[in-house]
Order: sequence, then C-alpha cells, then structure tokens
Amino acid sequence: KPVPVYYLANQKQKDKQKDIFLNSEIIIIIFPLYTDCMPGIVKEFFESLIKLKFTIPKKIGFVVQSGFPETIHSIYVERYLEKFTKRMQCEYLGTVIKGGVEGIQIMPPIMTKRLFTRFETLGEYFAKNEEFSPKINKILRKPFKMSPVRVFIFKLISRTGLTNFYWNSNLKKNNAYISRFDKPFEEEN
Repeated sequence: KPVPVYYLANQKQKDKQKDIFLNSEIIIIIFPLYTDCMPGIVKEFFESLIKLKFTIPKKIGFVVQSGFPETIHSIYVERYLEKFTKRMQCEYLGTVIKGGVEGIQIMPPIMTKRLFTRFETLGEYFAKNEEFSPKINKILRKPFKMSPVRVFIFKLISRTGLTNFYWNSNLKKNNAYISRFDKPFEEEN
C-alpha cells in the first residue's frame, strides 16, 4: 500500500508538515548525512517539534544515508536520534544506516539493483511488522569500518582521481572547478 511522502525542502509548508507529523502515528524520517551532520533543514524541523503537544502516540524511525563508505560516520547522529525521540516521549523504532551511496544517481541500474532491492524488502518488512528488519539493517550497515586492505585499495584508486569524479563533474558543471581549493576565510599572513 503506498504511503504519503513529504519533503522538508518545501519551506512554505512548514505548518502543514507539523500538522502531518501531529496527525501521524508512525513516522519514518529519511535524510542524508552531510559532513558528519544532519542537514540544517532537518534539525530546524526537529527543533520545531519539541514545542508540540501530542494527542496521538507516535512511533518514529529514521533512515540515514551518506557518501562515506563506512557507517561509523553515522553512529553519532544515530545516538542523537534515539535521544531526541525519547525526549519527545515517542517510541523509537531504530535507525537504518547506509553509507557509500555517493553518486548513486549517476550509477547504472546494474550497480544499484541490489541496494534498491534491499530497501524495498526493508519497506515490505516494515509494512508488515512496524519495525525495521534487523537482518537487512545489519547488511545495509556494512562496512562499519573499512578493512586495511580496502583502505589501501581506496588510496590507490584516489590517486587516479576516480574517487572525486562525481564531485569534480558537479564543480565543472557549476563553473566552480577552478576554485575548488580556495580558502576564502583563511587569514592572510
């Protein structure tokens, strides 16, 4: 059964988003991790919820994804999300973490099929059980930390420039590639 999806990016609908939250029993909030932090728009939304009084009990779960290949980068935001949910006096359904999805929109379907299938299965499990599948969550969290062999391979590949391909192509597209090493706030000696 399809579920409604709402986007926080639409700042003109802040009041509507709060109303939807207030009138929902089960909520899954999905967001990317940017440089080890949740986006400001998500944090702002959370802070606006603290002041609300709930008449309907709430269950809240989270999905956090990042470009970092290791999920260790997301464990601190996971701890925050659990504390936040408890402070809101809501039931915490857990946090699904998936790292290594940088550039997913430019990957060919053959490279994303397994990932999307896992998320579909996670959604089906959630629809039936009102909780995240521990098995799929565990799979999605790998690697927690890169092995020394993987770190070595990553360093070799990074020398080719492939690890920055996605970001460099966006910089070029936006005429910012030439300025990528600028330090506008660095004090001059």
